Amino acid sequence: MLVKENNRLLSNEFIEVIQMDILKGQQINIEITGMNHEGQGVGKVRGFTVFVDGAMTGEVVSVEIVQVKKTYAVGLAREILRASHERALPFCPVYEKCGGCSLQHMTYRETLKFKEGVVRDNLERIGKLKNVKILPTLGMEEPFHYRNKAQFPFGMKGGRPISGLYAKKSHNIVEFLECAIQKEENDKVRRVVEAFVDEYRVPIYDEETEEGLLRHVYVRAANVTQEVMVVFVVNGKTFPRLNDLIQILTQNIPAIKSIYLNVNTKKTNIIMGDENILAYGREFIVDDIGKFKFEISPNSFFQVNPLQTEVLYGKALEYAKLTGEETVFDLYSGIGTIALFLSQKAKKVYGVEVVKEAVEDANRNKMLNGVKNVEFIEGDVQKEIPRLYEKGIKADLVVVDPPRKGCDEELLDTIIEMKPKRIVYVSCNPSTLARDLAYLERGGYKTMEVQPVDMFPWTRHVESVTLIEALNS
Repeated sequence: MLVKENNRLLSNEFIEVIQMDILKGQQINIEITGMNHEGQGVGKVRGFTVFVDGAMTGEVVSVEIVQVKKTYAVGLAREILRASHERALPFCPVYEKCGGCSLQHMTYRETLKFKEGVVRDNLERIGKLKNVKILPTLGMEEPFHYRNKAQFPFGMKGGRPISGLYAKKSHNIVEFLECAIQKEENDKVRRVVEAFVDEYRVPIYDEETEEGLLRHVYVRAANVTQEVMVVFVVNGKTFPRLNDLIQILTQNIPAIKSIYLNVNTKKTNIIMGDENILAYGREFIVDDIGKFKFEISPNSFFQVNPLQTEVLYGKALEYAKLTGEETVFDLYSGIGTIALFLSQKAKKVYGVEVVKEAVEDANRNKMLNGVKNVEFIEGDVQKEIPRLYEKGIKADLVVVDPPRKGCDEELLDTIIEMKPKRIVYVSCNPSTLARDLAYLERGGYKTMEVQPVDMFPWTRHVESVTLIEALNS
């Protein structure tokens, strides 16, 4: 024990010596040997790890150290001394300031390889899963103007109102003319509103003083129907000259079908408040995914990239291998998108969702599409699935699409006890996916195949669909 303790102390002393050599503001040449899940390049200086924003595997970069911790440092790539063949020129003029994208310095094909690598690394490192078939990431033919939802903060600068997106890890607003990943209508709405509030001196909300009115402009633009919804997030329940603004917006953007005031008077980082006041048009807009129509209200969860959503859910339906005789549980069913896709080939689908408003939207979407073999249940999946099981309702297939935290062990235990032949896991977080797959494998299941899908091009985020089968099936 004494030897191990002395080694630990020596190791800590060694780290401190290295830290004396690596200082904030220092510029060092580093060879990048890999990348982490955040999209940062990873290199070492005399054994000390440095994470480098804007660097890629195989490059040699001149790095400015911006942060030094006990076991690692963080730097910015100031000069590329040896560039990767997959390095690209960022297409956005505010790329280095804005917090929206982080991979524009790569070719698109390289971002797809990176995301496949993130999924593989998590499964092997966290899940300890070996020899799992991980397919190449499914990307977009045209990975631009895909975001159908935008939340633009408003602020003041030099006595004039500004809008844009937040800078990385801050609430400083980065201004820009247009965003290459947003629907064009989103930016057009923002520019019209910015000009209006400037001309008519509409008070802009100040986070420090909690005074002012306009906090955010929230835009949803349907992909297929092209319908647009605009939501003004305000510190109150009124908006000066609102009818004039509505007239200007609808004249400039005829696709606008719905305008709301969202009341948020709390001191909070949460964008949307609890109360929505319809100011113009319909309560919802409609968009299509595949053969299905969906009503979208201000608080509806609806996938940001509908083109890739169809790819994602199409893969889930393929992995489901339905024959028309199966009972399916769709857990964390949201507004019913996956459940409706599965209804095409299933005997019966039960969707379970804890958010009341999402269940209400799901039932409206079921009626809108004339689907009769789907039942939506409002409640916590950890409680509702055991209740269904106790009633003798057993799933042949379970589909889970959990939030980033993944599935609770209680739910996984219930699934294992129920013994469905097949599980399809839709994930937005490779690390919790890996943890949950390992748990299911210990419960008698085998991870058969993982399909990464690029839902958010040019960002580090990756979604995936995984096919899991019972070993005794």
